[in-house]
Amino acid sequence: MKILNFGSLNMDYVYSVDHFVEPGETMSSMGLFVNCGGKGLNQSIAAAKAGNEVYHAGLVGKGGEALEEKLSENGVDVSLLHKLEESCGHAIIQVDQKGQNCILLYGGTNQLLTKEYINETFDKFGNQGLVLLQNETNLVGYIIEEANKRGLKTALNAAPMNAKVLGYPLELLDWFIVNEVEGKQIAGCDREEDILPILKEKYPRGNVLLTLGSRGAICYTQGETYKIGCYQVEVVDTTAAGDTFSGYFLYGVLNGKTVPEALLLATTASALAIGKKGASDSVPLKKEVDKILEENKFGPLTVEKIN
Repeated sequence: MKILNFGSLNMDYVYSVDHFVEPGETMSSMGLFVNCGGKGLNQSIAAAKAGNEVYHAGLVGKGGEALEEKLSENGVDVSLLHKLEESCGHAIIQVDQKGQNCILLYGGTNQLLTKEYINETFDKFGNQGLVLLQNETNLVGYIIEEANKRGLKTALNAAPMNAKVLGYPLELLDWFIVNEVEGKQIAGCDREEDILPILKEKYPRGNVLLTLGSRGAICYTQGETYKIGCYQVEVVDTTAAGDTFSGYFLYGVLNGKTVPEALLLATTASALAIGKKGASDSVPLKKEVDKILEENKFGPLTVEKIN
């Protein structure tokens, strides 16, 4: 199945730090690494490296000339991209010595999508496939509605989470991709264990992929719930781990794999990603993931059916 990703495009400025900067503190970084990123770009590349046919839709602004090239060289179709003279999106990312990160985003051209561009993109893409979305662009609600009218499946990674998400037509989604914080906010609950029951009741059409960081992930689909843990591997940089997980998981469920198989594939891919620096550059190729699984290099990991 084809994937159309209306996705963000950012230049990432990644600073290596001893600890995250605190209010009022001035601190020297231990290094600077500039690379192509944005949740949209990362997820397009992850989905393409996994083996999907991926089309990226978005606006490339000034200072982001490398973004189109990065997508193309990783097997993503860039024919639907438009160029603008306004500044591109960018992110300032701090990565500490434990590999954890904190991110400050500037939207730039990611916030300049128009309904005319969206409609034109849908017309070119056609009515077969899945539309992938994140919350780093504007007009997300309109895209969900338009995709639904055209008979396309939709998946939303509700990050970064803010009040706008609750105003989207979430009842039309086929897939929610959320972490525990985002899940609680959408469900309107305080306890992690309440996320799935509430989302299932509020949005019966939607399947849910709930990622839990170092504790693994839970997937609810077609009345069944599955849980997977996490490999114990060295953490270098977690920047694109979630995006890698999403891209590989979607490959699995869109290409005939069972949910346990898709979860195992995505978990293995993200374990490889956190062992490298960078965002999109850390996403592994599917042949690398397959080799790890074939050789059982990371050890056993089981998927548990919990209902």
